[in-house]
Amino acid sequence: MTSPTRVSVKGVVLLAGRAALLMNERDDWELPGGRLEPGEEPETCVVREIAEELGLVARDPVLLDVWLYRIPGKGDVLIVTYGVTVDEAPARISDEHRALGLFTAAEMAALPMPEGYRRSIRDWMSRCGIPLQE
Repeated sequence: MTSPTRVSVKGVVLLAGRAALLMNERDDWELPGGRLEPGEEPETCVVREIAEELGLVARDPVLLDVWLYRIPGKGDVLIVTYGVTVDEAPARISDEHRALGLFTAAEMAALPMPEGYRRSIRDWMSRCGIPLQE
């Protein structure tokens, strides 16, 4: 088995107790984040990507999960997720995505998205003292 050639670093961003998710070109919801650049530390990547995609300053990344995501027709991507702290500020969407949504743990259960993202969001919400059932 070959190693994945791509690594994507994602961040769980909570705004007003809700997870920030972005709609991608496949009409799936995903966490903000993106490709790890050569020589870049994952913690630096997640902070950079959140600034680029949401216009927010992230700090204090905490590793939540690492898992392999198989995208049909596109291959494997190693996903690394971090929980981050951001100042409450209006988030903006970059032109990389179709929509920005803020979701509770209960609301995200029905969204088209990988289970690994749900797992990371529930973990970070729990660590931040946010109720998972609303």
